[in-house]
Amino acid sequence: MLPTGVHFLTYTQEAAVLRTTRSRVWLAILICFLVGYPAVAGPYMLGVCTDMFITLMAVYGLYVTVGMAGQINVAQSAFVGVGAFAAAKLSGYGIPFYFVMPLAALTTGLASILFALPAARVKGFYLALTTLAAQVVFPIVILALPTEWFGGLVGMSVEPIRLGTMTLGAPIQFYYFTLLFAALLTVAAFNLRRSRFGRAMVAVRDNDVVAEVMGIPVFRTKVSAFFVGSLFAGIAGASTAYFLQFVTVSSFTLFASVWYLGMLIVGGTHSPLGTILGVVFITTLQEGLHQLASALMQSGASGGLLFALTSIVLGGCILLALIFEPRGLTHRWAVLRTAFQLWPFPRN
Repeated sequence: MLPTGVHFLTYTQEAAVLRTTRSRVWLAILICFLVGYPAVAGPYMLGVCTDMFITLMAVYGLYVTVGMAGQINVAQSAFVGVGAFAAAKLSGYGIPFYFVMPLAALTTGLASILFALPAARVKGFYLALTTLAAQVVFPIVILALPTEWFGGLVGMSVEPIRLGTMTLGAPIQFYYFTLLFAALLTVAAFNLRRSRFGRAMVAVRDNDVVAEVMGIPVFRTKVSAFFVGSLFAGIAGASTAYFLQFVTVSSFTLFASVWYLGMLIVGGTHSPLGTILGVVFITTLQEGLHQLASALMQSGASGGLLFALTSIVLGGCILLALIFEPRGLTHRWAVLRTAFQLWPFPRN
């Protein structure tokens, strides 16, 4: 719902992401806050925000594959890992990061096609099993290859980012580095739905039979959805490699893929805004629970028990979201915004 008096003369104006002056002002305020946040935050919180930006990039890829195209993907963490190892290998050859990032994304996209080809032929439970195969195969391949290729079980180090004579290593530098790429991918995610390819993915998600009758190449659209979603994962993986300065297969597990899906479900699968809300909500909740667990461990509580309880609480949040708000936080936000715009008049 838009404020009274707001109307459009062209389709381009109506399809715009920011359609009112008020929304543009709020976006400007958010940008100023994110840019100025390091001035009031310590290194620890900057690290948390950096990790959240990287997670947001990965979940954007799931939004494309799952939310827009309707293709279940439980191997996003494996695709992030492919991007991370590709970035680590390429950086070892002395390639600058501004070439490594797109090359890692392209490598991840090409790797995803190997699993997208059979996955595009099945649906539902079988589709989930097909993508699960990618998550299972990824560590097996890395560990089976010669150690000098990708480090095997030990992993491999990553060359730091260099800009001329300056080397990026401080928390504030990685904060701005990941913020920049998260902002670029946010623009891409919000505008993808308005494109011809985005509308084709939505049509395939809603009814692939009708979409094919309308002339949409369903098989090619499904494969392309996996490819584009993996491009996001590849950039997230490369950012992870540069941030951690070291990559191992143990960092990209099925557990991480499940949490990526959980963030998308909690936020809302059909909107990039839901992706943002889900990532921010789950990350904030995780950090709060970890802080609480650390405080309890100092008082003598068992660390293993607290870790299990943390996972149970986070899993319970996903279940509650599915039960009470299956359309995600983005739907709840839309309801509250509409109530605010109609106030003080009744909604019915």
